[in-house]
Amino acid sequence: MDTNTILMIVGGLILGAIIGFVLAKTLEKSNASKLIKNAKRKADSILRDAKKEGESIKKDKILQAKEKFIELKSDHEKVILSRDKKMAEAEKRTRDKESQVSSELAKNKKLNTEVEEKAKDYNYRLNFLEKKQEELEKVHNRQVKQLEVISGLSAEEAKEQLVESLKGEAKNEAMAYIQDKMEEAKLTAQQDAKKIIINTIQRVGTEEAVENCVSVFNIESDDMKGRIIGREGRNIRAIEAATGVEIIVDDTPEAIILSCFDSVRREIARLSLHKLVTDGRIHPARIEEVVKKTQKQIEQEIIEVGKRTVIDLGIHGLNPELIKIVGRMKYRSSYGQNLLQHSREVAKLCGIMAAELGLNPKLAKRAGLLHDIGKVPDAESDMETPHAILGMKWAEKHGEKPEVCNAIGAHHDEIEMTSLLSPIVQVCDAISGARPGARRQVLDSYIQRLKDLEDIAFGFTGVKKAYAIQAGRELRVIVESEKVSDDKASQLSFEISQKIQTDMTYPGQVKVTVIRETRAVNIAK
Repeated sequence: MDTNTILMIVGGLILGAIIGFVLAKTLEKSNASKLIKNAKRKADSILRDAKKEGESIKKDKILQAKEKFIELKSDHEKVILSRDKKMAEAEKRTRDKESQVSSELAKNKKLNTEVEEKAKDYNYRLNFLEKKQEELEKVHNRQVKQLEVISGLSAEEAKEQLVESLKGEAKNEAMAYIQDKMEEAKLTAQQDAKKIIINTIQRVGTEEAVENCVSVFNIESDDMKGRIIGREGRNIRAIEAATGVEIIVDDTPEAIILSCFDSVRREIARLSLHKLVTDGRIHPARIEEVVKKTQKQIEQEIIEVGKRTVIDLGIHGLNPELIKIVGRMKYRSSYGQNLLQHSREVAKLCGIMAAELGLNPKLAKRAGLLHDIGKVPDAESDMETPHAILGMKWAEKHGEKPEVCNAIGAHHDEIEMTSLLSPIVQVCDAISGARPGARRQVLDSYIQRLKDLEDIAFGFTGVKKAYAIQAGRELRVIVESEKVSDDKASQLSFEISQKIQTDMTYPGQVKVTVIRETRAVNIAK
């Protein structure tokens, strides 16, 4: 193939390539123009839609703004109307006040003129009265001088004589009036007092006091008597030594008699025997242990009795020491009458009588319950002081009111009565003690004699315990072995018997038994 041919082929290929490129460009331009047209159309439609939507939003906002404006305008108009209304009301009130003030000013002017006229009239009348008074004084002085000349007395002397005569008449009339009232009061007071006392006694019903010196301890069988007595009588001696109570074991079936004038010791012995018999172990060491525990139990029971008594009577705020003393009254007697029962009865009588007289019944009950606390002695009490004064001192010490203290101290006339509670307590104490069968003088003197026997024994050195037993026919004295020897024990027995013989009056004979015991105690561990 020649060169021209090759050139022609190459030229044809190049031409074809150029034509193809031109054609491709032309197609691209046509497609691009179509795309541009389409994009323009879409853009125009989007712009139209946006304009339409903007117009609609604009119209809505304009409508909303108009509505809001109208609403705010109406609210503003309402506020303005209310302000105008308030201003109108304020103006009306101001006008009313102005008219009222003007009317009052007019009235004041009128009143001022009337006051001025009345003041002038008053001054005129005052001057007139002063002139009349001067004239009256002159006339009175002339009359007084004439009377002095006629009577021969001065005005002062006549006045003194008149006053003295009036005093005498008034005194006579007052004495007559007082005498009439006193007689009337005596008649009515006696009737009223009888009525109050009878009503008070009728409204309080109590059992008659029964106070004795023995207690009966019941047992299941007579075999228990031998166990209580013990080998060679060691158990019964241990019980008597520990409690100070005489144990009488006789032929009485299923019963043992406990004899002692002190009801506390008798109760301790009874409870101790009950515990020993129930437990079954009866020997001297066990007996001493049980008696000590029972003594503590009785002390606690005394407090409980005092609390129950105070609660039953409705008395509040009583000192614990006074409550304990009230509990101890259960185991004391007054002329054979149980002291606690007597005090409860007096308290109830005082409360009723105070209520009848219009006084404080609670305070009267308090005074009635505490009136005999001086009869419950303790280690520090002075036995020579009357029980009423001693009870008053205890009540003052423990913060009782002056009315209560005076009622306690004056119920036997040791001191002067200063309140109405004092005669009430005195009367109620007499009523309670005067009932038939309430008191027995013989029993009280008998108990006092037994106490005096024990007190004589305690007056000697080395005496640990002293018990009057067998109705005062024997005085059993327990001494401390470290302080009293065997020789001294026999001498002590003789001295006590001589002291009893010289200082006391008693029927029959008194046996003085001195017990000296030596113990050796060791503990096995």
